[in-house]
Amino acid sequence: MTAIKIHPEDNVATLISEVEHDVEVVIVSSKGETVQRVKTKDPIPHAHKLALGRIEKDADVVKYGEVIGKAIRSIEEGMHVHVHNMQSKRVR
Repeated sequence: MTAIKIHPEDNVATLISEVEHDVEVVIVSSKGETVQRVKTKDPIPHAHKLALGRIEKDADVVKYGEVIGKAIRSIEEGMHVHVHNMQSKRVR
């Protein structure tokens, strides 16, 4: 399985396909270079985010080099990052 880390400062990567629990995901840069490997702690849907390391409660969630939200609880490496554990900065 593969996920893409767009910017070097990102703490999440986007999965390019659905992945099950306890699967090693290869994290690649936008240039296609392998930058990390992470074992999933949750099943994660296609195009959703995977934590690349521990994200503490109230810490920024960073994607594309931009803060996209805040963790509403601590998120462990390999966990699914979505509305259940982060609050988006997106304006509705």
